[in-house]
Amino acid sequence: MESNVENDGPMGLVTVESDLQQADNVTGVVTASGNVRVIYPQRDLVATAREARYFTKEERIVLEGDVDVLQEGGNRLIAERVTYLVLEDRLVADPALGDQVRSWFKLQPRPAAEATR
Repeated sequence: MESNVENDGPMGLVTVESDLQQADNVTGVVTASGNVRVIYPQRDLVATAREARYFTKEERIVLEGDVDVLQEGGNRLIAERVTYLVLEDRLVADPALGDQVRSWFKLQPRPAAEATR
């Protein structure tokens, strides 16, 4: 199943693909489960997980279960749980019990003029 969520805020258009998706209009929670893939073109980002929940009232997305976030250019994050706070444009990653969060960042060289300051 595929759905598009459009928002005029900092997020823009996000595509969620998964085996199953459910929305609860009372709680405002949208849940995607099974082979979840989240595509966020505005950030050149693709994330996979076992489950994703979008809390519309809090503007929060939670990915859980073998989360792998890959950003074009080589940045990568692996965790058991990743929470994206939409309005703050901030990620919080939590490891599985007894494990660690792993991340890789491609450092961009500074232009020569900035490097000499």
